[in-house]
Amino acid sequence: MALSPPIHSSLSRPIRPIRLITLSPRYPSIHVSIPYIQNPKFRQLRFNPPKSIQLDTILAPYKEEEKGEGFYEAIKELESMTRDPSDVLTDMMERLSSRELQLVLVYFTQEGRDSYCALEVFDWLKKENRVDGETMELMVSIACGWIERLIDTECGVVDVVALIAEMECVGVEPGFSMVEKVVSLYWEKGRKDMAVEFVKEVMRRGGVSGYKIGDEKRAGEKAGPVGILAWKTMVDGDYIDAVKLVIEFKETGFKPEVFSYLIGLTALVKEQKEFSKNLRKLNSFIESGKAAELDTHTLFTIEQYQSSLISKAKMLSHWALLEGKDDNLPGLVHERLLSLYTCAGRGLEAERQLWQMKLLGKEPDRQFFDIVLAICASQNETGAVHRLLAGIDSNNPISRKKSLSLLLRGYMKGGFYLDASDILVQMLDSGLLPEYYYRAAVLQGLRKIMQETGDIEPYVRICKKLSDMDLVGPCVVYLYMPKYKLWVMNML
Repeated sequence: MALSPPIHSSLSRPIRPIRLITLSPRYPSIHVSIPYIQNPKFRQLRFNPPKSIQLDTILAPYKEEEKGEGFYEAIKELESMTRDPSDVLTDMMERLSSRELQLVLVYFTQEGRDSYCALEVFDWLKKENRVDGETMELMVSIACGWIERLIDTECGVVDVVALIAEMECVGVEPGFSMVEKVVSLYWEKGRKDMAVEFVKEVMRRGGVSGYKIGDEKRAGEKAGPVGILAWKTMVDGDYIDAVKLVIEFKETGFKPEVFSYLIGLTALVKEQKEFSKNLRKLNSFIESGKAAELDTHTLFTIEQYQSSLISKAKMLSHWALLEGKDDNLPGLVHERLLSLYTCAGRGLEAERQLWQMKLLGKEPDRQFFDIVLAICASQNETGAVHRLLAGIDSNNPISRKKSLSLLLRGYMKGGFYLDASDILVQMLDSGLLPEYYYRAAVLQGLRKIMQETGDIEPYVRICKKLSDMDLVGPCVVYLYMPKYKLWVMNML
């Protein structure tokens, strides 16, 4: 069988051994060295053939007596190149054991041997159905070494993809794991741009190494090549770059796998968390006087960035729901949108995602209801608060107290102390004792309202309620009337 050899090399290129990264730990110490040798047997070569793989650690366990005469005869016949390798191996098939056939394969990957013959040997093994799991792992390991050599010598991604295609021609089809391995090699060497170009080339070809674009589900894989890129970018902490990567692939005519949209949404949630955290820190600096008040332009820029995150989330979720076929996908999309809107403090949008998840049969975690309830309270969204309160479990006092405490906290955060006092009274009447700092914060807020409006009724009502339940000591309420220079005092 005439095959194009898989490796490009040059006489002027320095040769150095490198560690071969394998897909399994079976061959941990394989080293690669690929000098130039032209095999005269092949006339039309697109690449110069790969030269050698140092496999001393694999050869060492095999004692001399383990190799029969058939092994040495086969090597001699193959090296003489007087006959086609497939004919030689066919004639000697009965005299060669499975282990000896592996050794023949390994022999031609050693220094000074014709590495292209290794492809011929493996091709014959595949046709004769003599490739077991161990032999396939060995050949994949050799292929990984060649690929790493190409990456180290800074060959183009076209050469790398062509090598993988050549390996596929002889039956080496590790599938998506090979694509993932190449991306990882580029990533580890800090050549992220080349990893992106490699994925684009794979997608232009519709897949390589037995992996076809769009076959992730059939192959038992969730993520595809774009998803792997986005995931690695996100793990590096470049959240917004991961999102832009997925969007760029989509908008430039490629078709990213649906799972990559979910990774993009996850990256947006992480970016929103960091953004909200930094905003809270900035506000605390402003309140303490450590930073100046933000000007109009800065506030507009912050709001614009926040809106861009929401916009990207809507775009990715729309693509995921439009292209996804998995029944579980809508629930996963709404779950991420819920997290995003919650982190962004968007109460009504977050509430909408809660009900969407319930309609899909995916029960949100109880804490999300409490958090959204607090956000809606801080924004005085009365309708949303009433709808969410209807879902509180009245039979579980611990859960109910937690929900009402967060509602109380939400009202106080928004400055709605009258509403907060109503919730405080409701909790006391239900036998749910609010924490001391909640009671003190409500009284402090009502005192401020009394000073601003002169309305003492809300403050007196709460003081009396707390006093009746022995939660505060005696209270003195006083009022000064400037016109009459008169103080009016009353003890509760």
